[in-house]
Amino acid sequence: MKRYLPFLIITFLSSCTFFESKEKRTQELINEELGQIDWNTVDSYPFFYTCDESASKAEQKICFEETLISHFQETLNDFEFTLTDAESETVNVIFVIDTLGEIKVVDIEKDASVLDQMPEFDGIITQSLKNLPKLAPALKQAKPVNSKYRIPVQLNTN
Repeated sequence: MKRYLPFLIITFLSSCTFFESKEKRTQELINEELGQIDWNTVDSYPFFYTCDESASKAEQKICFEETLISHFQETLNDFEFTLTDAESETVNVIFVIDTLGEIKVVDIEKDASVLDQMPEFDGIITQSLKNLPKLAPALKQAKPVNSKYRIPVQLNTN
């Protein structure tokens, strides 16, 4: 027994985790795992139910973007937007798709001349986004997450 006593003492003293509480070690493991997650990307993009859910991430992105742009163009083609002050104006529409697949307009970045010449512009853009077909939210580690997007809209003068 005396031969094993120094070995046991050395093993006991060299074990760092022996003195740590289980809760502290668990929290450290969670923090380490969270630190390895890339929070700036999603595992799957929001998708319209007309898109293939089992497609690759790149294909999902293409389908999402094409469906979004197609719907947006169809809706906006019904309206005449004209500017008289500049050759063209770019308006940025910023929106969030929440965890339920609902779209919420965050901001419409535009020059003051756009507001002066087309006061109904914000309402038309907002309504266009709200009339998008049903979609599922983006996923991160199999959980629905909010995702933010920016669409540049080019307005031309006549």
